[in-house]
Parts: sequence; C-alpha cells; structure tokens
Amino acid sequence: MISTDIKIPLAERMRPDSLESYFGQEHLIGKSGLLYKIIKSNQIPSMILWGPPGVGKTTLAFILSKELDRPFYSLSAINSGVKEVREIIKRAEQQHLFSAPHPILFIDEIHRFSKSQQDALLGAVEKGVVTLIGATTENPSFEVIPALISRMQVYVLHQLGVDELKSLIDYAIINDAYLASYKIKVKEYEALMKYSNGDARKMLNCLELVVNKNLETKKITITNAMVEDTIQQNMVLYDKTGEQHYNVISAFIKSIRGSDPNAALYYLAKMIAAGEDPLFICRRMIISASEDIGLANPNALLLANQCFQAVHQIGYPEARIPMSQAAIYLACSPKSNTAYTAIDTALAEVQKNPNEPVPLQLRNAPTKLMKELNYGKEYQYAHNHKDNFVDMNYMPEYLDGTVFYEPGNNKTELTFRESLVKFWSKRYKYKK
Repeated sequence: MISTDIKIPLAERMRPDSLESYFGQEHLIGKSGLLYKIIKSNQIPSMILWGPPGVGKTTLAFILSKELDRPFYSLSAINSGVKEVREIIKRAEQQHLFSAPHPILFIDEIHRFSKSQQDALLGAVEKGVVTLIGATTENPSFEVIPALISRMQVYVLHQLGVDELKSLIDYAIINDAYLASYKIKVKEYEALMKYSNGDARKMLNCLELVVNKNLETKKITITNAMVEDTIQQNMVLYDKTGEQHYNVISAFIKSIRGSDPNAALYYLAKMIAAGEDPLFICRRMIISASEDIGLANPNALLLANQCFQAVHQIGYPEARIPMSQAAIYLACSPKSNTAYTAIDTALAEVQKNPNEPVPLQLRNAPTKLMKELNYGKEYQYAHNHKDNFVDMNYMPEYLDGTVFYEPGNNKTELTFRESLVKFWSKRYKYKK
C-alpha cells in the first residue's frame, strides 16, 4: 500500500509491497523467472541479490518474505555487528521451537561485513535457522567469504531500463496522493533519465524535487530544462554512483601521485563523508602504491595492503584512521612509475610476437627425450658463479639486449642501476 505521508520521501512512499507493483527484474520475477518459480514452490534458499543501487534489492527481499508469509528481520551492515546478528539468530531459534516458519534475515550491504561478522552467520544458514538474503553492489565473489557464498544462491539484478523508469514516473504521478493532487505532465524524460542513471530511488527523488520547486501552479509540465535547473541547484557534491564518484577518486590518486598529502586527505575525507565503500578506496591506494611509487619505496605496497586488511576487519568509522595513515604515507613517498611502464612495454612486445619460443637453455628437461633435444643443455646455475651471477642470454634471441626496465632516479633504484650496469653492461645499454 502506498503511503500518504508526504514527510516520507517519494521513493519510500512508492516502495512496492507485491510482485504486481514491482518494476523491473523480469528475468527473476517474471512468469518464467527463477524467483517467481521459487515463490510458487513455497521454498526459498538463502541468497545474495547483487546489483547497482536503486534497482529494488531491499524491496524484493521484503516482498519475498511477504509472499511466503515469513517473519522478516532487517539489518544494515553499516550499523550492525556480530551482537545484532546473534540476537536475531537466537530469536529465530526460539520461534522455531513453537513451529513458527523460519524467518528471513535481510542484510543490506553485506559486503561491508567483516570476515568475523560473516562467520557468525554460517551455522544459522547451514542449519536453516534463518534464510539469509544479502544485498550488495559489489561482486560477491570478492566480498563474501567462500564458506558463506557456497551456501547461498547469487541472483543478479539489472539496472532499470528507460522504458521501466518512464513507466515508474507515470505510475508515481497517478498513484501517489501528493503528486496526484497536482496536474503533472512529463513533456521530456531525458534529464530525469540522465540524473537517475538507472537508479529508481534517485529518479523518484529527483521527480519530487522538481515538483516541490514548481508549486506556484497546480499545473506542472516537466521539461529537461526544468529538471536541469532544479537538480544543478540541489546536486550533492559527491555521488557514489555518478560522475563525481570518478572525479573525486581521480583527484585523490592524482594528489598522491603529485606528493600532496593535504589534498589527498581532503579528497579522502570527501569520500568518507559521502559513505564511499572504504575497500574501494583501499584498492585504489594499492594500485597507486605500485603504479606511482613502485620501486622507489617498496614498503608503500606493503603498507597499502595492510591498510586494506585493517579496513576490511574493522570497517567505519575507525577505518578512517589507517586510511589516513596510508594516504599520507603514499603521498609523502618518493615516486617511480618504472614497474608500471616496464610491464606495459613488455606486454606490448608479447602482443607483437606472442608465440616466440623459450630459448633451449632455459627449458625444463624432465624426460630423456627432452634432454636429447638439448633442453636446458647450456644453462648455467648462477649460484655456482662469483657474485651469484653468470652472463648468459635469458631472452629469446631476437630480443637479446632489449631493455624493458629502466631504473628511476631515486635512492632505491639508483642502487638497482649500479648493480645492473655492473653485471649487464656488455649486454644491456642502460642510461647513465
């Protein structure tokens, strides 16, 4: 039933409570859809609903519980922990003693649960004490522990299409009591589509914003220009799923690359305040540690990885502290992109000549035939020579003397250059 309380945002007022009023995801809930068949069988497995924001993951979980007449518990991974999970499991066990149906436990943003939090769910899911439905915008293969995901089905929800979003707008205008009190006509849909980016919740909130800004008349004709004017005046400075998401993370990484810790901290704070996934930020720092700092300070990669592990274990709000530590360390580290450019140069060579054979002296010779074919015949074991080095060609013949890695101008790599020139000056021409 649609709420008539206008203090509740339009997206919430329009939240469907039945399959008939649910928009999209026909591949799952259409007459031939997997979840439709599951509902009709009156059975439901534990599952993960994976899809972008605003496609109906939470709503679908609630509808499933209603269709199957199951008790419904809901937790948010941002605000809940092991204690809350165990309380619900205990309650479910007690209810089961009185032959009540197994409840559905819905966990929004399950990818934000740490390993220990996910571990707390295992026993209850395996024994069927609860039917777990997790919602995530992240790939569950990476964010949900294997032991838990093996006990669950994964269903992919798709971004809503233009026709579905248009139908939802028209439905809201007719069926929402507040909107229906005005004569609203949508002349142009394109701007609403652009700002929603397939997110039904965002689109409905945009629609409500436009209507509220133009209440001077009972007759409202919505155009692209009207939407653009309204949204630009009210646009949030950071949008996790839109252009600003990419602009801010880009500015963050470029500030690290540019050795400006203050700018890096500003963009980090901007993302944290907007509720950005902390593991997304950490993954970008790991990449930067190799791409921008690399061999100039190999410890940067270690610290970035440790930051990822720490954040994965503790989550917000404490996660901001190791993230700040890592961002400052990376920004203040000496910079080198030699590892990045070296592998790309090598990959380009492999693309040009993908089938170049390994030189005979480097091949493994586990059989008599291979030895007779001179596999490994001229190979010399480096540890049997002075300084653990022997001057021999490890490259395919046509690449003999080709330099992919050129050491950078920093303390660590200057040491590398010294060693390389000492051992390889006859074969490789390094810059001086």
